[in-house]
Amino acid sequence: MALRTVCIVDDDISFREALEGWVGSLGFATQSFGSAEAFLAVEIPPTIHCLVLDVQMPALSGLDLQAHLRATGHAIPIVFITSHSEPHHRTRALDAGAIGFLSKPFDRDVLMEIFKSIA
Repeated sequence: MALRTVCIVDDDISFREALEGWVGSLGFATQSFGSAEAFLAVEIPPTIHCLVLDVQMPALSGLDLQAHLRATGHAIPIVFITSHSEPHHRTRALDAGAIGFLSKPFDRDVLMEIFKSIA
């Protein structure tokens, strides 16, 4: 049985690598990307469990990636983790279907509970 995959899209390499290690320790496969464009350049894994997105990235933002995925029929559970927690970003993300919006630094237990809640 293939491991479920958590994809991480964040332009901060140190955060991305740390999150990838922690998520991997929970028993998930991980794939990480330094930009929304890099994520879109690969085939979306069929075993994707969740997409963890940063809000502000160069070029295509996490919110723009969320809108693109939704417009193209991809119903991937999305959690935003950001150091730019603007109220209008949170509202936009959640209104568009994000299942979580966490501010850095975030409580890992909260993220783990979000992962567990995904069917």
